[in-house]
Amino acid sequence: MKLVQYLVNGGKRYGIMQETGIIDLSQRLGDKYPTLKSLLCANALTDAALWCDEPADYYYQEVTFLPVIDDPQKIICVGMNYADKRIEFNETNPAPTLFVRFADSQTGHNGLLLKPENTNEFDYEGELAVVIGRRCSRVSAEDALDYVAGYSCYMDGSVRDWQHSWFTAGKNWPSTGSFGPCLVTTDDIPDPQMLRLLTRLNGREVQNESTANMIHPIASLIAYISTFTLLSPSDTILTGSPGGVGKKRVPPLFLHDGDVIEVEIEHIGTLRNVVRDSRYLTSSVSWHDGRK
Repeated sequence: MKLVQYLVNGGKRYGIMQETGIIDLSQRLGDKYPTLKSLLCANALTDAALWCDEPADYYYQEVTFLPVIDDPQKIICVGMNYADKRIEFNETNPAPTLFVRFADSQTGHNGLLLKPENTNEFDYEGELAVVIGRRCSRVSAEDALDYVAGYSCYMDGSVRDWQHSWFTAGKNWPSTGSFGPCLVTTDDIPDPQMLRLLTRLNGREVQNESTANMIHPIASLIAYISTFTLLSPSDTILTGSPGGVGKKRVPPLFLHDGDVIEVEIEHIGTLRNVVRDSRYLTSSVSWHDGRK
């Protein structure tokens, strides 16, 4: 099952993504579960699945996609989790590299990614996102995947020249991250460590890796993180980007106004965004809508 959040006529809704459009769950389950986050908190994915065979209520061109989870309590990011990336950045620490991203720094599928006017080094990083479905604390790696609701694509944009002593300042500018297009539930992804991840910039492949090559697998990350913090439904873990980022290319390859960046993950789909330099953004252009 593929779950999405979106805007229609100015109202926030959620539903099931199908080939022809979206089955609106807000009108069917909204009284009980007003948001996708509340559905996850109630551990009610089975209630949503009952509506999978309904006809679509909205065509894709009628909606504006929101981040899959627009208000998680926590977005915990993992850095340097692929061997090529560690080599590029001369990383030798064996422990998981962790930092945070704030929820208001992200947009959704087809939304505008905003290049801050303060930087000339806005970089791409395609990643697999893991969304927690049940509260967990100090879980074992053997049990960790039982606490996952599903998986999605993430473009974890980085403002490199603001990553001085640590990553956080370079990761939290408005609309520099993108989350979507959908949350694919775990029943449709039996092995998240066997997924092909591709990132394309203006149609050019710039990252190509398998999640099998993560240094710290998803189950180990959940076990590690849940040791020091409680994980709750909708909390999101970004599992790291492979090598091939623009910062370490010769010459460097950064994002500019008008660029199209895509993150495609096997069995999930393709997250697409257009880059807009924030200096050129006017009040008449919605930052949600990369089609403008």
